[in-house]
Amino acid sequence: MTALRAAMAALLLSASSAAALMPAMGVSAASAAEAGTALPHYSPRDLFDLEYADDPQISPDGRHIVYVRVSNDIMTDRARRNLWIIDTQTGEQRPILSGTDSYSSPRWSPDGKRLAYISSTGGSAQIYVRWMDTGQTARVTNLPEGPSNLAWSPDGKWLAFTMFVPEDKKPLAAMPPKPEGAKWGDAPRVIDDVIYRVDGAGYLESGFSQVFLAPSEGGSPRQLTTGHFDHDGTPTWAPDGKSLLISANRRDDAVYNLNNSEVYEITLATGGIRQLTDRNGPDGRPIVSPDGKHIAIIGYDDQKLGYQIARLEVMDRDGKNRRVISANLDRDVDNPVWREDGKGFYFQYDDKGVTRLAEISLDGRVRDLAANLGGTDLGRPYGSGSFSVSKTGKIAFLTTNPKRPADVALYSGGKVRQLTGLNEDVLAYRDLADAEEMWVKSSADGRDIQAWLMKPPGFDPNKKYPLILEIHGGPFANYGPRFGAEMQAYAAAGYVVVYANPRGSTSYGEAFGNLIHHNYPSQDYDDLMSVVDAVIAKGFVDDKNLFVTGGSGGGVLTAWIVGKTDRFRAAVVSKPVINWTSFALTADMAPFFTQYWFPAMPWEAHEQYWKRSPLSLVGNVKTPTMLLTGESDYRTPMSETEQYYQALKLRRVDTAMVRIPDASHGMSSRPTQLIAKNLNILAWFEKYRTQIPASEGAANVAAQ
Repeated sequence: MTALRAAMAALLLSASSAAALMPAMGVSAASAAEAGTALPHYSPRDLFDLEYADDPQISPDGRHIVYVRVSNDIMTDRARRNLWIIDTQTGEQRPILSGTDSYSSPRWSPDGKRLAYISSTGGSAQIYVRWMDTGQTARVTNLPEGPSNLAWSPDGKWLAFTMFVPEDKKPLAAMPPKPEGAKWGDAPRVIDDVIYRVDGAGYLESGFSQVFLAPSEGGSPRQLTTGHFDHDGTPTWAPDGKSLLISANRRDDAVYNLNNSEVYEITLATGGIRQLTDRNGPDGRPIVSPDGKHIAIIGYDDQKLGYQIARLEVMDRDGKNRRVISANLDRDVDNPVWREDGKGFYFQYDDKGVTRLAEISLDGRVRDLAANLGGTDLGRPYGSGSFSVSKTGKIAFLTTNPKRPADVALYSGGKVRQLTGLNEDVLAYRDLADAEEMWVKSSADGRDIQAWLMKPPGFDPNKKYPLILEIHGGPFANYGPRFGAEMQAYAAAGYVVVYANPRGSTSYGEAFGNLIHHNYPSQDYDDLMSVVDAVIAKGFVDDKNLFVTGGSGGGVLTAWIVGKTDRFRAAVVSKPVINWTSFALTADMAPFFTQYWFPAMPWEAHEQYWKRSPLSLVGNVKTPTMLLTGESDYRTPMSETEQYYQALKLRRVDTAMVRIPDASHGMSSRPTQLIAKNLNILAWFEKYRTQIPASEGAANVAAQ
């Protein structure tokens, strides 16, 4: 951060009023509009100047919040994660740990006097503890693998965490000895695991995630779990500190039934593990009530549906008398936290594209506390966000809007106060697009479909603009009125942008999500075309300049769309599934996709796989279509993109294949991956865009 940026941030946060979050000098968007001054538009390169808050952790007394401040380093092309602290009374913030190293997972000790965190300072990820009164810091572990999921014991003497433990495998065949000085090729890699590679992690080393315990003042860690089972998620301490609760799938066939975890209790004195739940379905996120008498979990009875609502349940300490608390809330419950009085929970949930902070009583009554959580996905307006609760009832959470990524906010006494304005020094001086909500009746069945419309800077309703339909992935996910750098880049290039939550999207209930169960793509195509028609009907879109793009599940639908209609001038199919059979047998989570997205295996239900594959419609495609995928994508492997590219070439359809080096499915490990994605999509659309001067297009955006 430059000295100017730091000074501006300090000035912006010196007051507690909303006005303190406006620019302190220069020309803001509002003042520029009054003066008739044109502000620069958003440019994909601005990604290097953006920051966002993550993982806000409020102190037990509610006086301070430590959060992860994420920025992009233009010289290393990597995200940098530093720790900052905010005084919740004055709004003052300052760095705790900053620089070129990255820091994550800040966790307050129960008495609020220390802060544990993870850092790779020195080369390997380790656990550190900082004494908050003096700033003294100690490295308390010397681990062979990176730790995660930190949890303090109630007395502050121990830190529970999870860590990967590798397993040695003997080679299948021993090579003969090589002569001294000989340079032979690498030994063969022998793979015999069902899941052998995972998107973002690459080819997996043999081993499992286990639970450990380490002294908070330093010492040797103790491994609490063993076996050929993964123990994921944050361990939860019982109030008496004598046991830990974890969620794990410890069945012998776990790899074939990924969605069947249970809750276990580990007795620390003996190391004994007791199973507390037993049903077909996931039981996760166990948390013990303040009095130690009850356990809350998140889960459901698995019906092998594509979308199943995660419900909040409470059971006795021994696992008996389980009952559903959120039965009347047809939405997923996420991140539940017991209230201090034990009479209910704080939690977050998505409703109609908006992430909300709420509380729920033990009899199921829900009360919303705040809206618009999220903002940690810089690229597109997906749901995200998190929160933490102090013993005083104050809540720190992440807030976003269509023009700003995640900032830190505070809920206290029934009021919400935003505490940071991390991007006012950049985005306050950009003419940004807002997101206007609209509802459309689907031509398929008259069902209500929610969408958002973004207009380009300087929008004139009397002019005609090109339109980009941008489609979310998942498919069980949702867009909303949240920040999305990609959408801002498209609007800045002179396009009207529309994005929607067609059937199958989350945040509208289980029935709406499962309209595409074993039926995807299907009428979601009609939903999207109805949205496009509704925008055209407003009168400011040139219906001869329509464009479509989407990634992952959105890539599936984009390829499906150009196989069904030629109304779009050009399309960009990003990281798609093209052939469901080849996808199911090459994707990283084959045991999941074949069980939940299809009624049977590919060789048993070939017609089901083929009739839903965009490749089955490639003979209809006339639209110029670009393919764009990361070369290290193991979720929708590059072979999917290559099939479609070759098919389009054989049909002599205008096409190109853009391969992003070293990029996994999210295209987010380096800022330049997202920038390259944006610019290539805009360049492809600009190539086929007509009737609008190129000076208003993507060429100028790239040059900004």
